[in-house]
Amino acid sequence: MKTIKTISIHIVCWLLVLGYIYGGALISGITFTKVAFNVSMNFIQLIEFYICYLWVYPRFLKKDKVLQLTGAILFTIAVFISLRYLIEEVLYLKWFGFHNYSDEVTAWNYISDNIYWSIAFIVVPAAVYGIEQSFKSEQANRKLKEEVVKAELSFLKSQINPHFLYNTLNYVYSLAIPVSDQLANAVLRLSDLMRYTLNDSPDGKVSLDKEVEYLESYVALFKMRFEPKFYVNFTADGVTDQKIASLILIPFVENAFKHGVVNDATQPVRIKLKVQNKRLSFEVSNKISHAQKDHSSGVGMVNIHRRLDLIYPDKYKLLISNNGNTYKSTLILNL
Repeated sequence: MKTIKTISIHIVCWLLVLGYIYGGALISGITFTKVAFNVSMNFIQLIEFYICYLWVYPRFLKKDKVLQLTGAILFTIAVFISLRYLIEEVLYLKWFGFHNYSDEVTAWNYISDNIYWSIAFIVVPAAVYGIEQSFKSEQANRKLKEEVVKAELSFLKSQINPHFLYNTLNYVYSLAIPVSDQLANAVLRLSDLMRYTLNDSPDGKVSLDKEVEYLESYVALFKMRFEPKFYVNFTADGVTDQKIASLILIPFVENAFKHGVVNDATQPVRIKLKVQNKRLSFEVSNKISHAQKDHSSGVGMVNIHRRLDLIYPDKYKLLISNNGNTYKSTLILNL
């Protein structure tokens, strides 16, 4: 429905533009030659517009792709010049016996003149694309604010104060120390996890190294539950103080533990995090467990998709593969 609406808007806008152009031509007097050159120009401008609108700006209009953007624009201008020469100087001459430019025009004059005519439909799609992105950004911010409000309402509806639970866990930890070191460590790990979830920042982001510590505590807590038969390989490379949305990685690990096999030494759960040049790659793979599962709603991955769309629009890729034996999720994120 959204695509149909966008296409309809484009069609209406083009009809208005072309109606203005050809309406003026009808008023000032029209000839076949004039119509032919108007048609060829508008056709080529249409192609130029959508090369820029659908490919150049979505792909290269970014801070770190200035050179690629420049090259793509030059390529678009070259397409404009080539198509105009093919249609007006070759095909029209062959079909109708006339062409646009005189034989005295040099190659440089022809190219420079067409660079001038091509500029307009490089600028116009930039403006259209920029306005669209502005509206999308505004909508995303509005959705994010709505999500924040919903989260706050959900928190307020909670009957148990999480700070009370955290303080209670600390008290239970002090009681568990004389009884069992293993029990005390489990309570301490759980307390650390809860403390991390209670921490907040104005922009909702935390240091990546803190997020990794949280993952390590989560894995360690599960290890206590399943050891000695608990096989998980967790590696993290290139992690410093980069910023990342809080709790954005944990659902992938939760899914692996919930739906995977953690007690098979031949096929352990593999968690691999790597950061290079502000590009984060987070890969989680596990052997699929075919045992009966609980009937929880599985909102974790749904929520992670929504959060990624809201917080990292056009800055992430989420790849999922499932061959019936192994489930693998890969998140690629531009920090």
